[in-house]
Amino acid sequence: MARASDMHSLEFRLPDLGEGLTEAEIVRWLVEVGDLVSVDQPVVEVETAKAMVEVPCPYGGVVTARFGEEGTELPVGAPLITVAVGAPAADAGSDADADAESEGSGNVLVGYGTSEAPVGRRRRVRPGQPAPTAPVAPGETNGRADAPRAADGPVPVISPLVRRLARQNGLNLRDMTGSGPDGLILRADVEYALRAAEAQGRTAQPQTGMAEPPAEAPTRVTSAPAPAPVAAAGGAGLRVPLKGVRGAVADKLSRSRREIPDATCWVDADATELMRARAAMNAAGGEKISLLALLARICTAALARFPELNSTVDMEAREVVQLDQVHLGFAAQTERGLVVPVVRDAHTRDAEALTAEFARLTEAARAGRLTPADLTGGTFTLNNYGVFGVDGSTPIINHPEAAMLGVGRIVPKPWVHEGELAVRQVVQLSLTFDHRVCDGGTAGGFLRYVADCVEQPAVLLRTL
Repeated sequence: MARASDMHSLEFRLPDLGEGLTEAEIVRWLVEVGDLVSVDQPVVEVETAKAMVEVPCPYGGVVTARFGEEGTELPVGAPLITVAVGAPAADAGSDADADAESEGSGNVLVGYGTSEAPVGRRRRVRPGQPAPTAPVAPGETNGRADAPRAADGPVPVISPLVRRLARQNGLNLRDMTGSGPDGLILRADVEYALRAAEAQGRTAQPQTGMAEPPAEAPTRVTSAPAPAPVAAAGGAGLRVPLKGVRGAVADKLSRSRREIPDATCWVDADATELMRARAAMNAAGGEKISLLALLARICTAALARFPELNSTVDMEAREVVQLDQVHLGFAAQTERGLVVPVVRDAHTRDAEALTAEFARLTEAARAGRLTPADLTGGTFTLNNYGVFGVDGSTPIINHPEAAMLGVGRIVPKPWVHEGELAVRQVVQLSLTFDHRVCDGGTAGGFLRYVADCVEQPAVLLRTL
């Protein structure tokens, strides 16, 4: 058992959660003062402007203080909790286990304020306890050249989300080389390692006891409480704070309106053949294909023909930057408000893969599990506002993208088909675009190609 003289307190600060976020709101505390916490156990759930995040603590010990009530907004670097380390761990079998627990995870997060702590740290080696291993020799880690690193030194990690991704996929962060400043391990490094493992035909397995949170951790809350309206001065009306997701949306849309000279064009299209094609695909067996996935596949094919609309504007350099990859955002309405999850590399996915990814991101959005990385980096947005029962809209472009395709409801309407009046499934398509990246001819060509694919899906075969 650890003596009181062996115990000391460590302060855990709100880490930098990445993506340029500077503050977060405390939604729910997952621990109480006096609780025993283990290394990497989630201690608080916070809401940023982009996602709900469970924040794990890098120390093991007893919680001695919490800072901030639920609903309080804290800046990055502000104290969250203090932990008395050196306290006996739950079900510890020996003093050596307690010492190892009190050392912390060794995973340094931006904003923890622990980057200097490992310097000069000495581990006590007890009889029968293995001594620290020698420095790791230079070699290859996660497919990249590695510099020597002490095997028992700190592992620089930029975000708790990165650590969770590595832990859930059984990756040892000590075997990886960070590509960020000062060797910070980024999400891209973990994803690179996963792709490399898959390419070599081996699937990483989760480490025993690492993928699941401690049994005593409270159940996670999946949605933030609605902000309480505040009475306006003079008693007239109600004031609702613009913060969290609502505040982020307000800021982004206001910036889009200030900076982007947008224009909109639209066209009605006969979607009867597209609906028949989808029904035939789903009748053939296998995974069901969603209509949104087919529209996304049409979008990526159209962007290959009109790459000006998959771009962004660099006003400082006075350049239009055409992007090589299509990261397709799609609008999703949730209890927390409108969010736009992003399907990475949509241009490389077929309809079945797109369906699966849309389903995964939609479920995560509704459960409040989207990460900041899931909500950023889009290059083009597909907005299916037809689910609200409306035909058309002139949406605001998702800054800094250059265009958004809107899809209205598909309803039976009179339509001239093959020279005769018939009842067909008609949809209105609208394209809002940044007039700086192209003129109406390009925008019209893009929209006309999309409409042609909707009316005659076989047109897509020419681009496959």
